Amino acid sequence: MSERIGRIEALLETAGPAATELVKELLDLYGDGLARVMAIVGEEQGARLAADELISSLLLLHDLHPLDIRARVRTALAGGSAEVLAIEGDLVRLRVRPTGCGSSAATSALRQSVLDAAPEIERVEIEFADTSLIPVESLTVRPATTAP
Repeated sequence: MSERIGRIEALLETAGPAATELVKELLDLYGDGLARVMAIVGEEQGARLAADELISSLLLLHDLHPLDIRARVRTALAGGSAEVLAIEGDLVRLRVRPTGCGSSAATSALRQSVLDAAPEIERVEIEFADTSLIPVESLTVRPATTAP
């Protein structure tokens, strides 16, 4: 799909103003059609449609996706060790509790998962949670207290 989008963008760069206007009108027409489809199928079926990668991207393009950005990011992170700290404009900030060796490939995959779920996001910042298992304070020996 990304190859197709790349070809479309390259063609638009070389197209004249009339071709660009034609594409805009076609997008508007398809967007209106998709809006009607989403209204007809309702919330439950709309969510099922949005689960398809291609349909989801079309719904996002026309601002018709049934899930808001926060829900899409949380869905992308489901089952993982990351939590959403903030979604601010085009930025998502995450906190990750590393599991295992914590590779940069896993961090890249996490970042890509968020960007795939929410293409309107441009930046994903990841911070790592403190991984100490035992609080330092508990390692000191405390004298036994005597009851008065």
